Amino acid sequence: MVEKTVFEMILNKEIESEIIYEDDDIFSIQDINPVARIHLLIIPKKRINTINNLSDEDTLLVGKMIQVAKDLAKKYEIDESGYRLIFNTNDDGGQTVYHIHLHLIGGEKLKAF
Repeated sequence: MVEKTVFEMILNKEIESEIIYEDDDIFSIQDINPVARIHLLIIPKKRINTINNLSDEDTLLVGKMIQVAKDLAKKYEIDESGYRLIFNTNDDGGQTVYHIHLHLIGGEKLKAF
């Protein structure tokens, strides 16, 4: 049996976390190790291990994740000042939870790279 990810455990209420957005496909929480004043995670309810595992039909889900990120940026009033969206993929890309999630980071001046 495949071990549950922390995101699946949050979704199943096995771990307590404030869900700040939820619909049929996606939910969002605050990152427990924020790198900026605003650091949210947008997570599909469907477990997809990495971006490399996306199927053709999953592209609509990823598009919806980006739309949710845009809406949350507006809700948190960082849409005009700016924000960053990041998917980490595999070990060298910094992925630590193998269930794709989109980082929404902002609320302060971010370093360029």
